[in-house]
Amino acid sequence: MPVTYADFADTRLTALLRYAVLLTGDPHLAQDLVQETMVRVQLNWRRVARADSPDRYVRRMLTNQYLDWQRGTWFKRVLLRADPGEPVVAATVDHAQNAADRDQIWGWLSRLPRRQRAALVLRFYEDLPDAEIAEVLGCAVGTVRASISRALATLRAELVEAS
Repeated sequence: MPVTYADFADTRLTALLRYAVLLTGDPHLAQDLVQETMVRVQLNWRRVARADSPDRYVRRMLTNQYLDWQRGTWFKRVLLRADPGEPVVAATVDHAQNAADRDQIWGWLSRLPRRQRAALVLRFYEDLPDAEIAEVLGCAVGTVRASISRALATLRAELVEAS
């Protein structure tokens, strides 16, 4: 029995939202990203349902939407948070070291190029192998490995600099 759009949305929406939060670093922006992606999924549901893995197909749509968002003028007009190039001020709701460390890591991640950040999230959060990451990002496996390597090198340098 084929999966309907409603069934797919019911079962995968939460996971897609978590993935989008990790990509964007902002829960509200992530909701917008998932909403726009799911509208496109619904409009193209026949094609999505025919895919070998609808989940992977939609994850790629969401990733592409995230990578393309910054190019659009709508995103530039609506963005209401600090520019990632500006110094990141850690939100200190409590004074626990865990919260400070988490904020610092989010700041470092926000300064990574989008493709590198997406590759890290797909590798370490989604636990995908290089071949699947390459498929989601629409690039070669070597490009995935290079992106992850560069991202990790940047994060290591930030860690050494902060020490």
